[in-house]
Amino acid sequence: MFRTPQVILFSDDVPRAAAFYAGLGFTETFRVPAEGTPIHVDLALDGYRIGIASVASTRDDHGLDPVPSGQRAAVVLWTDDTAAAYARLTAAGAPALAAPHVWLDRLLIAWTADPDGNPVQLVQSRPADPA
Repeated sequence: MFRTPQVILFSDDVPRAAAFYAGLGFTETFRVPAEGTPIHVDLALDGYRIGIASVASTRDDHGLDPVPSGQRAAVVLWTDDTAAAYARLTAAGAPALAAPHVWLDRLLIAWTADPDGNPVQLVQSRPADPA
């Protein structure tokens, strides 16, 4: 009955947020309007889709009252090198929410955030320790 799920993140600055995710390797798949300043952009990475929607457009066009900042959702990105990804993002100005740390003895996890404050979790599988 349902298909093609995606998450929409609300932003006061759609181009800035879309550029952040494009910098992580996401590719733009949809934009409204097609030219000029967008009010909505969809991006995809490895089959995962996220949308960035303008707070003003969401209010004006749909009658909703989205919260434009804070930790409303988290984007999870798997990587082969959490420490390097975290260092690259924080060096580029992304906030350092939690440095790389081991979780459940099998994952290396770090947290940063996108320009609107949505947490971005970076995750790496760790090899099993020999017994």
